[in-house]
Amino acid sequence: MMYAYDRVSLVRDGKRWFPIMGEIHYSRVPRAFWEDELCKMKAGGVDVVSAYTIWIHHEEVEGVYDWSGDRDLRSFVAAAKKCGLKVLLRIGPWCHGEVRNGGFPDWLLGKPFEPRTNDEGYFSVVGKWYSEVFRQVEGFVCSGLDDGSGDEPIIGVQIENEYGHCGGLYEKEGGEEHMRRLRDLAAECGFVVPIYTATGWGGAWTGGMVPVMGGYCDAPWDQRLTEIEPSGNYTFTYERNDHNIGSDHGFGYGITFDMEKFPYLTAELGGGLQVTKHRRTVATAKDIAAVATVKMGSGVNLLGFYMYHGGTNPEGKLSTLQESNATGSLNDLPVKSYDFRAPVREFGQVSPTLRELKLLSFFASDFGSGFCDLPASIPSDNPLDPKDTESLRYSFRTDGKSGYLFVNNYVRHQTLSNHKGVSIKAPSGFVFPKMDIGDGDFFFFPFGIEFGGAEVRTATATPLLRLDRSPGRNARPLFVFYKREGDSSSSGFFDFANGKKPSSADFLVLSRKDALNLWRVKGRLFVTGDDACVMEDSGGGTVIFGRKEKRFLVYPDFEAAPDGWKRTGFVDKQADSGLASVMFAVYERDGDIDGAQSFPKKLGFENLGGGAYRFDVSHLLDSLGKADSVSDVFLKVSYKGESAEIRADVAGERKLILDDFYLGDGFDWEIGLKRFLEKNSGTNGNPGKVGTVWDFSVNPLQKNPPIYFERLPEFSSGSIAVLESIDVEDEWRFKI
Repeated sequence: MMYAYDRVSLVRDGKRWFPIMGEIHYSRVPRAFWEDELCKMKAGGVDVVSAYTIWIHHEEVEGVYDWSGDRDLRSFVAAAKKCGLKVLLRIGPWCHGEVRNGGFPDWLLGKPFEPRTNDEGYFSVVGKWYSEVFRQVEGFVCSGLDDGSGDEPIIGVQIENEYGHCGGLYEKEGGEEHMRRLRDLAAECGFVVPIYTATGWGGAWTGGMVPVMGGYCDAPWDQRLTEIEPSGNYTFTYERNDHNIGSDHGFGYGITFDMEKFPYLTAELGGGLQVTKHRRTVATAKDIAAVATVKMGSGVNLLGFYMYHGGTNPEGKLSTLQESNATGSLNDLPVKSYDFRAPVREFGQVSPTLRELKLLSFFASDFGSGFCDLPASIPSDNPLDPKDTESLRYSFRTDGKSGYLFVNNYVRHQTLSNHKGVSIKAPSGFVFPKMDIGDGDFFFFPFGIEFGGAEVRTATATPLLRLDRSPGRNARPLFVFYKREGDSSSSGFFDFANGKKPSSADFLVLSRKDALNLWRVKGRLFVTGDDACVMEDSGGGTVIFGRKEKRFLVYPDFEAAPDGWKRTGFVDKQADSGLASVMFAVYERDGDIDGAQSFPKKLGFENLGGGAYRFDVSHLLDSLGKADSVSDVFLKVSYKGESAEIRADVAGERKLILDDFYLGDGFDWEIGLKRFLEKNSGTNGNPGKVGTVWDFSVNPLQKNPPIYFERLPEFSSGSIAVLESIDVEDEWRFKI
């Protein structure tokens, strides 16, 4: 394949391409699970994985490179290729990433030159680093040239990060020269790629590379201990800059490139938020999805999420590796946890955020090529003030004749006005039916769009995907839509041209709940429960996993029931009674899960006093190792305190293996145990098997702490430090 870009979008094999990009840091995820975790990302609709090569993770001691275990970049890129994913490698040298020194090794800071300047000594050291990185991925780089490398996974590299915005040179001439020099160094080392990117927000210099933008729903790095002002990322605007990243609260500040020359792409839409010691912000699935929807309605042609997969910081040789006040950062982070409340969380949990973002990912995959050509058109009465909670926020992506209406009436932690009987006229002249838009609504609807030869003048349902069915009884394509939340309508979602129902295509309208639980694998649609997922594994098999209800719906039906499953009936999932039925087969697990009965509902623990506790996970690990159909066991730890830490024996020493910053009342700490099986030992930088007797310590939280919490617990005294309970949940997994 050939990759390129123009002023509108990325281009793949000569066609416009709207990819979904998700960040995962291989050195923060156990190597044993890379393929599985990448397949989860792909199930969520991710096309491209972005990943930092974090310098301090690989060369903590000068000249001594560690590319082993979880740090094995080459094996990670090979895993991405096996899973059918492309890679944007973020090679630094500085990355930030909530890492010690922003990813710089300590020894670099002791050199007789200042890093991130145009000093030749610095460029020389960076050149060595780039050469080592390229050595690991040689043969996996897509050059963009006609040299047979088009199928290789690495289609682009990001140079530096936030340069001139967060460190580096702040004057234009020197800053732009620095970025160009780094790009040339990367190319000289072998990174000849079709796409070079640079972060473009907050006054950062881009050196002529493709600028990628960001947008977070809140700012856990903000130094205030109060609720902060509503984010501008919930407002439709032509402005590409994010006024929240790095606490830049001046709207419209800091664009250093010509927006007419580059497509509007993002690399850091917050897939979640990493908590800091002073701000315990909790990003919900809708907090994240509403921002992404607004960015699409504002002209974005690539949704890139940071993070898409959470992780755990590896063990350092000389120090801990997290960002901290002690190393000069404004923020203190957990030593180990980098969960980020991401779509796929620290222990591989598929979160509600992935389900929400999947609604956009599937659309981008099937309709994105044509969507890219539709510029944003933002009406003059659309409010630009993020604090405006009264006016309706809306936008169009349109060529004047057809396109999409975007509406957002959602802002994190704000109550927006309800809008009754709203009638919106599209630029084409088509008028949408009157609708009630309540607080918390966000959606997009098509107008004047042709679906399989059927023109939809207006629709009050959102397109999700196209399913091309095999020739036979019904070879017409099936277009799947979903209703907006709270819509109780059962018909009348489409105004077809000439008032005629389509004969060239079929339409299916799902409830929003069913759309969230819809998965597409190998030409079939699956609907699961709220805690299950269906995906294609790295070997090409279809896998379902979950925790509770062992049941799924599938369309079209299998020729024969999968082993261990029985068909119990059919259900029509068509929400619109005026359209043809679409019958999903219902399957339930036939029999119990082998070994599942050996897991208790709760785990006991010993109270040692003073916020110290002890418990033994040996029985859980033993049962997990023997139960073929149980893929993981999760501890749901309910505690109250400022933070918690777990220590266990590792290679003869008592070491910190996990930690957590308390989020407030009602938020449990969830821990997956499969990484602690003996066959998976040695992950996350730990040199050997982790012991099974764990010491759990709760650090006390003082009443009225100097910390921003969304939900503080109740205090019966001046402080609190208590472990209340540990629930146990097993995760089953089957091939179907």
